[in-house]
Amino acid sequence: MIKSMTGFGRYETVTDEYKISVEMKAVNHRYLDLSIKMPKKFNFFEAGIRNLLKNYIQRGKVDVFISYEDYTENKMCLKYNSALAAEYMGYFAKMEEQFGIQNDIKVSALARCPEVLIMEEVPEDEDQMWKLLSETVEEAAKRFVQTRLTEGENLKADLLGKLNLMNDILEFIEERSPKILVEYRAKLEDKVKELLAGAAIDEGRIAAEVTIYADKICVDEETVRLRSHIDHTRSELEAGGIVGRKLDFIAQEMNREANTILSKASDLEVSDKAIILKTEIEKVREQIQNIE
Repeated sequence: MIKSMTGFGRYETVTDEYKISVEMKAVNHRYLDLSIKMPKKFNFFEAGIRNLLKNYIQRGKVDVFISYEDYTENKMCLKYNSALAAEYMGYFAKMEEQFGIQNDIKVSALARCPEVLIMEEVPEDEDQMWKLLSETVEEAAKRFVQTRLTEGENLKADLLGKLNLMNDILEFIEERSPKILVEYRAKLEDKVKELLAGAAIDEGRIAAEVTIYADKICVDEETVRLRSHIDHTRSELEAGGIVGRKLDFIAQEMNREANTILSKASDLEVSDKAIILKTEIEKVREQIQNIE
């Protein structure tokens, strides 16, 4: 299937302890450009997030927004440094002996000594946090891809319609070209008759002039190549996949052939059709810019 490069996806995971929300949106870009905005506590997971998203996205400028809410209240715990407390008590005993004073230290006083009791933040379970985060990112990516696929099908239908119109224009040009030569020969003979005032016409010379004219306006090669490019584009659209860059190159080749057809056009009807052809090719190129 064809994917558009524009898309949007959002998903959130809510537990008793956390809420993680992931939102993604994208616009056209030649390559994959991922921009991730998230809380600092998730910075450790950035490489994992990027690798995960690359499984779903190949091209586009993608902005990813991750938000986090913590519903837990008791995130701090008290730590007792028994080794340091023992060291304090050892020095108190030495002070008692050295200065001959009573060691009247109590537990409450010891607890107030620096670093004996420490308040620490309860460490996060990184494995569990990554599980929640990765599942949320992946679900948002799936929804993001689905919007791209839906838009991609719309682009495909529009492009196929334009390709059909281009084929119709080529059919007109191909049918019109032989008639142009017949009309040119007739006009040339009329002009020669007028100039010769009834004298015999040199059919060989007329034929030579018509042949030269035919070579100048002949677009058979261009129409054949352009039709081939149209067929190639259609087959790529039907096959699906990551075809944006390839189609862009084909569209450039289409435009080159259309320019040649227009430059060779000596007939008003063919010129008008060639201009329409170029316009449709330009529309195709614009649409292709939206395809991944």
